[in-house]
Amino acid sequence: MAAMAENQPGAQPAVSFESSMDELEKVVKELEGGDLSLDRSLELFERGMSLSDICRKQLEEAETRVEMLIRKDGKTTAEPFRPEKP
Repeated sequence: MAAMAENQPGAQPAVSFESSMDELEKVVKELEGGDLSLDRSLELFERGMSLSDICRKQLEEAETRVEMLIRKDGKTTAEPFRPEKP
């Protein structure tokens, strides 16, 4: 289990960015391949949107962490990252 999920009570195990991207690529290839029923196409589209959202959130969190490292009185200082809760 990833550290991020362990720190948040009730959080689902974190899925790595790389595994989400790999699955998203597979979804896109399957959709582009055609020959799918409407139900299967919608199912894949929904999964793709979910994966895209997961990746976007992980990238935003990484960007925030980088900004925290850079913006410390001109010095590069690491601080623990605590994402804002919705």
